[in-house]
Parts: sequence; C-alpha cells; structure tokens
Amino acid sequence: MKQDFPIYKTGLGQDSHRFLDSGATKPCIISGVIFEDMPGLAADSDGDVVFHAICNAITSITGIPILADVAVDLCFKDGITDSKVYLEKAVLTLKSFTVTHLAISIEGKRPRFQKKINEMRKNIADILKLDISQVGMTATSGDGLTDFGCGDGIQVFCIITAFQNY
Repeated sequence: MKQDFPIYKTGLGQDSHRFLDSGATKPCIISGVIFEDMPGLAADSDGDVVFHAICNAITSITGIPILADVAVDLCFKDGITDSKVYLEKAVLTLKSFTVTHLAISIEGKRPRFQKKINEMRKNIADILKLDISQVGMTATSGDGLTDFGCGDGIQVFCIITAFQNY
C-alpha cells in the first residue's frame, strides 16, 4: 500500500563499555578517533561505544540486528574488530530511509571529549553520508553519580531521526 505521506521513524540506541586495566595495550577508540594515554574499552571489538550505539539505533529503525548478528560473525568468523565496518554494514540496512539527524550523548569522566568532538562528528557524518550539521554530539562527566561518571567506563545514547523513502 502506497502512503501519501512520509513515515518518520526515531531510533534509539545505547552502548557502554568498561575501561581495561591501565596496563592494557589496546587503544581507546571512540567514534573512530584514538584517544592517546587512555586504556582501551573492554569488548571483543575495538569497543567503539559511539559506533555501537549508532548501530543499535539503526537496528531500532530497521529491525535488522547488527551488533547481535552481523558484528558477532564479523568479529569471530572473520577477525574484524574495527567497529567502523559494523557501522558501515548497519548503514546499508537503511537503504529505504533518509536519515535527517543523529543526536549522540556521551557520559564518562574520561577522556575529555571537547577538543575532538568535531572530528568525531565528521567521522560519523562521512560514514552516514550526512552533513556534519546533521550530527549533534554532547559529552558530560556525569558528576560521579554512575560508574561512568566515576571514570570506570563510557556510556553512549544515540537517537536517529529518519523518514522512509517511497
């Protein structure tokens, strides 16, 4: 049945990971950006919590699980741990949608994100083929009220707004 009006959908995604012990050699990668002098995040992949939250938000729009199915296969069968690959696969599932905006909220006491937020936004915009103005990002320390605010890890929420193409 053809619709005479666009169908808008909003996708919500969340992800969180704890930091590895300070002696670990895995780099800290968030939104495709390496944060020097930070321990990596505990995960089978590179632990990129922003890319994972976006994948989950895309899944909530399309109903096609990426992290639960595709990423697990890529990681364990093919040895691919770069979360950018998972996100690129998730973006392919959006073929019948036009994304209008992403809103990303990061909670963590560390690292300090402000100096790298535009680079992080640009990485996301490039992967989703959006203008950087369509990617909003905020970061908060959490004031020590949660494990993330105490510096034990990072939590990310992502909301994607999209409309279905006809």
